[in-house]
Amino acid sequence: MKKCGRPPKKDNPEENKEKVMTAAIALIEEHGADYITVRRVCERADVATGTFYYHFKNKDELLIHFVRGTSFSEIELNTPLSDIAGRITELYLHLICKYTALGVKFMKSFYTPGNQALHNYMGETNGKFAEDTVMARCEMELVAAQRAGYLKENTDAHKVSADICTIVKGCIFEWCLSDGEILLEDMVRRILRAYVNYEIA
Repeated sequence: MKKCGRPPKKDNPEENKEKVMTAAIALIEEHGADYITVRRVCERADVATGTFYYHFKNKDELLIHFVRGTSFSEIELNTPLSDIAGRITELYLHLICKYTALGVKFMKSFYTPGNQALHNYMGETNGKFAEDTVMARCEMELVAAQRAGYLKENTDAHKVSADICTIVKGCIFEWCLSDGEILLEDMVRRILRAYVNYEIA
């Protein structure tokens, strides 16, 4: 990624990026994702705005960093294509692991209708998912399974991918509502397998 601003002369750029990320996490946990502004993050991190723009183009790019750090097109899946329900579940569990690592307190404040960065990442543009996203990889896997005869020919892989994303978002929302009491991975495994197997039948 091309840097957006001028690097600090004396400070360690990676150390400053970590300061920005830590400050953003703290502000999100305290006030919610909607509270985040470049100015507030910089004040909390005790860095100049130029330092912020060296690492991130804007507030939305900072927020999307929390969910888009993984390139899903490059993830190696171990479940065979013949078990497409298990393969899709394995794929989404990579995202779930990332979310649970951030913690339920963070996710409760981050996973809000007002978080436009999250909406842009987990949505569509002109009927297509963004490259490297979990949804785009899911659609690719479904198309491959369809071509191999593991999925019905008339299945709309794009629609099913969108449905799966909606299901997972619902599971994450329930996990947040339960304050982390629900076993998120188990719920995702159970519901995704049931839905994909229904589409196969």
